[in-house]
Amino acid sequence: MARIGAGFLDTDDIFPDLELKLVSGETLKFPEGTGEGYGVVLFYRGYW
Repeated sequence: MARIGAGFLDTDDIFPDLELKLVSGETLKFPEGTGEGYGVVLFYRGYW
């Protein structure tokens, strides 16, 4: 898979700003929409 300008997150890296469209139609902004502290992000591609 080609990764143009992409890198991997490592310990103490800041999560990049993302804007995701949820199934409900709402928009969730990362990381500001996740609250304070630690969290886990799971991306499920689904079955196509």
